[in-house]
Amino acid sequence: MAMRPSSSSFSYGFSYDVFLSFRGKDTRYGFTGNLYKALRDSGIHTFIDDQQLQRGDEITSALEEAIEESRIFIIVLSQNYASSSFCLNELACILKFIKGKGLLVLPVFHNVDPSHVRHHTGSFGEALANHEKKLNTNNMEKLETWKMALHQSRTYIHTCINSHNFLSLNRDGYEYEFIKRIVEFVSSKINRAPLYVADYPVGLDSPVLELKTLLDVGSDDIVHMVGIHGLGGVGKTTLAIAVYNCIADYFEALCFLENVRETSNKHGLPHLQSNLLFETVGEKEIKLTSVKKGISIIQHRLQQKKVLLIVDDVDKQEQLHAIVGRPDWFGPGSRVIITTRDKQLLACHGVKRTYEVKELNHDDALQLLKWKAFKLEKVDPHYKYVLNRAVTYASGLPLALEVIGSNLFGKSIEQWRSALNRYERIPDKEIQEKLKVSYDALEEDEQSVFLDIACCFKKYDLAEVEDILRAHHGHCMKHHIGVLVEKSLIKISFDDKVTLHDLIEDMGKEIVRKESPKEPGKRSRLWFPKDIVHVLEESKGTSQTEIIFLDFPLSEKVEWDGDAFKKMKNLKTLIIRNGLFSKGPKHLPNTLRVLEWWRYPSQNFPYDFYPKELAICKLPYNGFTSLGLAALLLKKASYSFDLFSLFMVQKFLNLTSLNFDICQYLTQIPDVSCLPHLENLSFRLCQSLFTIHHSVGFLDKLKILNADYCRKLKSFPPIMLPSLEQLLLTFCDSLESFPEILGKMENLTQLGLQGTPIKKFPVSFRNLTRLQKLDLGDTGAQRLSGCDAAIFISNISMMPELVEITAWRWEGWPLPKEDVAEEKVSSSVSSNVQHLHLLNCNLSDDFFPIVLQWFANVKELNLSWNNFTVIPKCIKEFRFLTSLTLDDCESLVEIGGIPPNLKYFSARNCLSLSSSCRSMLLNQELHEAGNTHFYLPGANIPEWFECQSLGPPISLWFRNKFPAIAICLVMGAAGKYSSSKAGMFRPVVIINGRKHLFDRLWIGMDSTCLFDLQEIKLDDNLDEVLLENEWKLADILYEDFKSAPTPLKSGIHLLKQKCSMEDIRFTNPRGKRKLDDDVNSLESQNHQLLKKQGFVQIEVAETQFVQQEQRMGFWSRMWNWARSGFFISSFPSNK
Repeated sequence: MAMRPSSSSFSYGFSYDVFLSFRGKDTRYGFTGNLYKALRDSGIHTFIDDQQLQRGDEITSALEEAIEESRIFIIVLSQNYASSSFCLNELACILKFIKGKGLLVLPVFHNVDPSHVRHHTGSFGEALANHEKKLNTNNMEKLETWKMALHQSRTYIHTCINSHNFLSLNRDGYEYEFIKRIVEFVSSKINRAPLYVADYPVGLDSPVLELKTLLDVGSDDIVHMVGIHGLGGVGKTTLAIAVYNCIADYFEALCFLENVRETSNKHGLPHLQSNLLFETVGEKEIKLTSVKKGISIIQHRLQQKKVLLIVDDVDKQEQLHAIVGRPDWFGPGSRVIITTRDKQLLACHGVKRTYEVKELNHDDALQLLKWKAFKLEKVDPHYKYVLNRAVTYASGLPLALEVIGSNLFGKSIEQWRSALNRYERIPDKEIQEKLKVSYDALEEDEQSVFLDIACCFKKYDLAEVEDILRAHHGHCMKHHIGVLVEKSLIKISFDDKVTLHDLIEDMGKEIVRKESPKEPGKRSRLWFPKDIVHVLEESKGTSQTEIIFLDFPLSEKVEWDGDAFKKMKNLKTLIIRNGLFSKGPKHLPNTLRVLEWWRYPSQNFPYDFYPKELAICKLPYNGFTSLGLAALLLKKASYSFDLFSLFMVQKFLNLTSLNFDICQYLTQIPDVSCLPHLENLSFRLCQSLFTIHHSVGFLDKLKILNADYCRKLKSFPPIMLPSLEQLLLTFCDSLESFPEILGKMENLTQLGLQGTPIKKFPVSFRNLTRLQKLDLGDTGAQRLSGCDAAIFISNISMMPELVEITAWRWEGWPLPKEDVAEEKVSSSVSSNVQHLHLLNCNLSDDFFPIVLQWFANVKELNLSWNNFTVIPKCIKEFRFLTSLTLDDCESLVEIGGIPPNLKYFSARNCLSLSSSCRSMLLNQELHEAGNTHFYLPGANIPEWFECQSLGPPISLWFRNKFPAIAICLVMGAAGKYSSSKAGMFRPVVIINGRKHLFDRLWIGMDSTCLFDLQEIKLDDNLDEVLLENEWKLADILYEDFKSAPTPLKSGIHLLKQKCSMEDIRFTNPRGKRKLDDDVNSLESQNHQLLKKQGFVQIEVAETQFVQQEQRMGFWSRMWNWARSGFFISSFPSNK
């Protein structure tokens, strides 16, 4: 069975050009009949019902099929149109069908005032009133639908016809002229043939909707330029054309300038300008001799036209300047779509609305590949493995999928396997040439950096890549890496890693492979383990090689004689990770700038190794001892330099990074005073290290000093490191005192002391004036003396930028003794600390009156796992406090008040908390303004929650925007096989069958959770705006994660300060709720997703409406009306 494209609406084909909707007895034998004849005489294929299609008031399947096969809809709104329920049903059916499809509706007001239609007055108001009398309560849904449809009809004049205000015919006008205008307008639309999109436009629906939102076609008073960017072959042009076809009918003039890069290179920019003018104003004789002349004419001829223009495949700023220099070149309502691989071009041109085209997901990619390779819906299941392998290879790139599918069309499984093996070895030429366009546009230095990354540094940390390439090339890399990102060749992930598409990576590696297809030793970069091992074992190295990156399994053996590097006269970067070498190198190139060698196979460097430019030296996991330390300290050097004494040689002045991590036999760090440019020194996890030379504390340019997990390190030398930014001493188990600080250290912002049992902080600690975050970690229940406590707090007060303090298990957080001078304490107020976390610090009731005064401006306070019983009333004075966490404070009974700006509160497992405190924390007034998030022990939903249910989901109906609501959950015990006291869950809202996810929440068992949902932003495209009053169904449920507790009860409260109550109901506004067999019904759409969530029974648990006449007054009556199904809708007037 042949496959049919699923996105046919992007390249439309219709049975009818026009569908006529009208009231037969008003206009069939008059205006509508004449209009029908005029349309037919002009060759416009028009549908008009022959009365046999009408059966009662309902729309027949034949009529519905005609609607679905029509391109333009003309609605003749006459005096008696609204008196026909059939006409109203037909209008509603049309508006439902066109939603999201970009189709035109032309409302013709035949001897009626358009405002009567929109506002339901005059004959239209009378007709609707008569319908309301005839319909029973359960059919009020139908009346609401009719009102909405009539209300929207006037809108189409503005959105579709723009300034053409010619769709209202009154008794003073000539009917034939009116009909002529309509026919001319329709002809101008249907004469435009849609552009070719693709044989199989898969995966376009969501991107088209997002791009239509950016284009905002309904705004006719402004010109928007929207940029589409992404890597080559990802489908930028396809997406632009698909959107073009969807919205073309909204514009007076259209133009698609294809392949601007190639065309401008071949024919020049004036040729493109001429094409633009010909397509938009029809001028064939315009001869442009210069770009400036073209700009002048474009501005003059197009500034009054509503234009839709696609400028495809732009690669230079001058192209945009010549064709779409400024928005005011075009008339109001115009839209310009620019496609490019270079995001920076868009930014430089001032294009603020941009869309990045993503690769296809696995399912869409598989669908496209099947279409190209088989053109069948069902494929032999034996092809499943090779199809999935091909999809993985293509990594979602449509270009690659189409090329592979075409190349392997009709091929056997063995031919597929063979071809894929070849692709993985040598990439397809057609794909390579397309992707290589972006590479060819780079400057020489940028090309070199791209090849470095593609061959060696994919998925590396950005900071590390910048450091290595700066050392390798001798200058800063930020600009070059930025260019590669802008041109869609590489990406920076959310966690700051350098990534690139697999086929872009293959393209870079293929460029290097072609430097010497047969002899790897003659290539500029080596990364493939087999090639490197061959070069090393056979001594095939040459001066062409600049980078070697070897990363293979630990057990891999390399049997070599150590001479392989002798011929590599230009090797600048050598990175070897893992592997077992039979011996150490006899030679290392003096050109090296980066040397990283894990498990370096020798105690010595070669005697002739004098790398003047070496900047980075990393030798982790080695077996170095401190044997060379004496020679180093005595400034002696032997014939064969040991690794430490080697650094005494003055030719290592350029060294900026030195790393001896995880050297388990290293006991001492020697004199490093001969390394004045050192910026990064790391010896973390050297578990035998106990001594550090004092010279380490006097390196003027040192920025990072990492001694984490040096468990035998007992003391640290005094430090005066003015450039230091990070000092990491976490889990140094034997370090009991912080080093003296001999001068101002104004650059230190990160200090790691977790797990370090420091008992004493010197007065000089205050010299860390720029410290922003102090993490004291787990100190093993050590206690500072009262005097030390005062000094410590005094030191903190001298750090003006300190904003966060964290401490674990500081038993008795430093409280000054009573005999400490009051002035010491009073002068120790720290006004800048905003985040204070004192966890399991054995805090008692004495803590608050004394210490809280030191942190008066704190915003976030976490005092979990402490022993106090009362939080005093002074807590109310903390006017900046927004977050208070008291989890597992099992002795806590009373809380003296609530800070005025508190938004987050958690008291999980505070089982002693009094009922009066719980009532205070669940007070309605506290939560009515929204933005609160409270966790409390106990299992009751406050009575002011209007809607309560036994378990999720809870459903509500709304229109326009999603209402602001507070949610209360009472959580059950943890899972049957879990001992966890807490777990993660995530609120999920399903609206009209679409899933909206919220941030994950951490919640404890047997507790109450109260929070509000942020406003949900619906897809804000043109059709959503037109159907603004449509009722939407929302089901609210919760995804759990492994051991998350199960909600026993749930409740919803409407935050009335932020809600429009007339737009919300807890019962179906269309009558009694039931499951509809129609798969397009809102209940059915949500039901399918609910089944996937595990909520198989769609029936919502019996809902309890809490009536509070005395407390709620008006709102109580609103809920009573909602329950009875009675509702009065109000439509605002858009004048």
